Amino acid sequence: MEKKKENLSVQRQIVMSGIRPTGYLHLGSYFGALRNYVRMQEQYDCYFMVADWHSLTTHPDTKELKNNVLRVLAENIAAGIDPSKACLFLQSSIPEIAELYLLLNMLAYKGELEKTSTFKEKVRLQPENVNAGLLTYPVLQAADILVHRAKYVPVGKDQKQHLEMARNFAQRFNHRYGELFPEPEAFNFGEELVKVPSLDGAGKMSKSENQFATLYLSDTDEVIRKKVMKSKTDAGPTQKNSGKPQEVENIFMLMKLVSAEDTVRKFDEDYANCTIRYGDLKKQLAEDMVTFIAPIREKAEHFYHDHKFLGQVVEQGSEKARKSAKATLELVRQKMEFNYFSH
Repeated sequence: MEKKKENLSVQRQIVMSGIRPTGYLHLGSYFGALRNYVRMQEQYDCYFMVADWHSLTTHPDTKELKNNVLRVLAENIAAGIDPSKACLFLQSSIPEIAELYLLLNMLAYKGELEKTSTFKEKVRLQPENVNAGLLTYPVLQAADILVHRAKYVPVGKDQKQHLEMARNFAQRFNHRYGELFPEPEAFNFGEELVKVPSLDGAGKMSKSENQFATLYLSDTDEVIRKKVMKSKTDAGPTQKNSGKPQEVENIFMLMKLVSAEDTVRKFDEDYANCTIRYGDLKKQLAEDMVTFIAPIREKAEHFYHDHKFLGQVVEQGSEKARKSAKATLELVRQKMEFNYFSH
């Protein structure tokens, strides 16, 4: 019976994605990635990685790394990842990723790496630490995906460019050495890729930028309420059925993620009729956010303190991920003819 079940999982399409342990996960992490992870584990052979090597490009000091890794694992499981259904593992447990990263670097070009929007952004944020790992970040990300020969990658909008590069590297390898890698595709259950806006009306929610404009999955009820009530709005509409400015549109976008449809519709109508009260809008959003985040926070806190359980999860997941990665690297070496003495 067990053997039959195993064969069934092999036939399923492979999904791969990862989250960097560089701080607490936030609402953007959930709607940009975790929500899809939870759905996908039911239908696909899923590899979900805590990207601890990736974190070194921006956080070279490893003093907080262990705590951050434990926190991300706990929050992944609290958000609905089931370690018995999905492979949850650490990037640093899979040395084959580093080998494939090295080989793919020979197929990557300096000019294309320098043009990536995330590289430009990181250079702006940390001009004193523009390391080679930062430049070749998309290559390591491609290795993470291709080492499992994954077909689907649930990613947010900010990572879409990196996924296109992973496709390019797969194409280049296949063209030069022979067909091996599928070209990975972004996957979001037919919906638009989600980009969760920050509360200050500037950009998206982020682990590192403006923590007061980001709602973390670890925020207390009171902190959630304070952050939402301080979110940016305008003076209000003066003409009926007028368009919303971006900061107000952002609040409605957040409300659509966590509030009931009739609630959103009611405030939409109030805005169109010029009767909207932003205080009421924010209070409603704050309470809906509390209702959404609190259960995840409480579960994560429980798992975070259970080191034995998290250790077992990682050991089990890394064993499966290593098996998959080893099989791929054997094929890579064959395609590249590194097996000099075999017959």
